[in-house]
Amino acid sequence: MQMIGRASIAILPAAPGRVRSRDVEYPYRQDSDFFYLTGFAEPEAIAVLAPGRQKGEYLLFCRERDATRETWDGARAGPERAVTDYGADDAFPVSDVDEILPGLIERSERVYYTMGANPEFDARLIGWVTALRSRGSPGTHTPDEFVALDHMLHDLRLYKSRAEIACMRRAAAVAVNAHLRAMAVCRPGLHEYEIEAEFLHEFRRNGMRPSYLPIVGSGPNACILHYSANARQMQEGELLLVDAGCEFDCYASDVTRTYPVGGRFSPAQRAIYDIVLEAHGAALKAVRPGNHWNDPHDAAVRVISRGLRRLGLLKGSVAAIIRARQYREFFMHRTGHWLGMDVHDVGDYKVGDQWRLLEPGMTLTIEPGIYIAPGSRGVGRRWQGIGVRIEDDVLVTREGAEVLTGGLPRKAEEIEALVGVGS
Repeated sequence: MQMIGRASIAILPAAPGRVRSRDVEYPYRQDSDFFYLTGFAEPEAIAVLAPGRQKGEYLLFCRERDATRETWDGARAGPERAVTDYGADDAFPVSDVDEILPGLIERSERVYYTMGANPEFDARLIGWVTALRSRGSPGTHTPDEFVALDHMLHDLRLYKSRAEIACMRRAAAVAVNAHLRAMAVCRPGLHEYEIEAEFLHEFRRNGMRPSYLPIVGSGPNACILHYSANARQMQEGELLLVDAGCEFDCYASDVTRTYPVGGRFSPAQRAIYDIVLEAHGAALKAVRPGNHWNDPHDAAVRVISRGLRRLGLLKGSVAAIIRARQYREFFMHRTGHWLGMDVHDVGDYKVGDQWRLLEPGMTLTIEPGIYIAPGSRGVGRRWQGIGVRIEDDVLVTREGAEVLTGGLPRKAEEIEALVGVGS
């Protein structure tokens, strides 16, 4: 509210419910921006920030208590609890928004609102403003500006508070335990979905849900970056790449490990794995305040380019390989992304035309990988079908970096010792 000023109003609608099929809905997940400011997890709600309003600057419109609907759908906070439990200065039934919100808009010089994220609400807001303008009577005022709220809000979300970091640590700890559990039961003959089930069990038994569709790719599927069918039967001698995380209070973890289905890396698999592990370590060392966003990626690219050249999978000098971006044939994604309330979290990666500097409180992933798809031209058969990614969640600290998922081993020998021990 200090940032938008007393002459402004900010409006954030809750996420609408989404229909999966016919009368079945997807599990409800609150809009991240809305939840960041309110902590309110119900649909059909609108948050309004009105700096300087005498009767309260933070308003929340929400569903009224309704015994019949609560019998079917569960308890509601209602306007009273919106104040007592969620800190709103004032609260109203959402059914009254058409009578109240236009008057608040009318008294504002500018409206902070993100157009395009919620088309249905966009239409309602435009309707209110159009109605105000159509009056044309003396004293009627409409805002001079509409300003996107997301840039300002997303910059705030980029820097995590102690409470936010605590949520991320909890999500990270549960994800680590889920990966350990999955490694323990892994063995040839299981289907990918049986490994996925171990993650879902661990997440739900801790009151959490997946923060994204789990990727459980064995053999050639490990080379598909966003594979999610998770239906193949795993075979002896293959690698299994699992990318799975959960969220606590809307704060996400995002973790990947790659391990041999039968418990032992082949020489070719181990050679690729060790390159990725070295790249992970180099990228992690580059995560510290004052370095820019791209430093970890540059560090990983150097290691991967040098390693693939050493194995004969890329030709030429390391500098030439990097300059021509030849490494992208086998390492085609970035080394990380912002992490927070969304898995690929908000926040600019550049300020102007310069990479953003890393600062304490920022959270990101470190996830180099190498993927050699079956049928890759000019590649020996022993390398084909090998896909490796190692991903951890990292907090930038004053001293350097804290690996939030550091409890999950990365070294090849440690991984081998964990696979199949519970089979």
